[in-house]
Amino acid sequence: MKTPAGRECPHFYGDYFRGKHVEECRLLNLFGQAWTPDLCKTCPVPDIARANSCQHMKLKASVSRPLTALFQKRVQVSAYCEKSRRDVSEPQVGCGECHALPFKFEIKE
Repeated sequence: MKTPAGRECPHFYGDYFRGKHVEECRLLNLFGQAWTPDLCKTCPVPDIARANSCQHMKLKASVSRPLTALFQKRVQVSAYCEKSRRDVSEPQVGCGECHALPFKFEIKE
C-alpha cells in the first residue's frame, strides 16, 4: 500500500473505507514504537523491500533521533536472516546465502 510519502511499503496499512482514516505502520507497531506520517519520508523500508524480497529476512525497526538530524526522528532498520541465522549488514543485498549471487564471467584463452 502507498505510504503518505507516496512510496509502496509492505508494512504500511491504511483504512479509508466509508470515511475512516486509519493509518499505521505495522512494522513499528510490532515493536511498540510510535508512528507518525512524517516518518515515511525518510524510512528505508520501502527501498529495502524493492531491492530484496527474501522471505527469510526479517526486519526490526526502531525510531531514533540521530545526531545529524537534531529535530527530526528517523526509522532505523536492522535485518536478521532466519535461514543462515545471522545478522544482515546490508539489507538491500541480503546475507548472500539465501539467493545465489550472479555468476562471474571467466575469460578463457
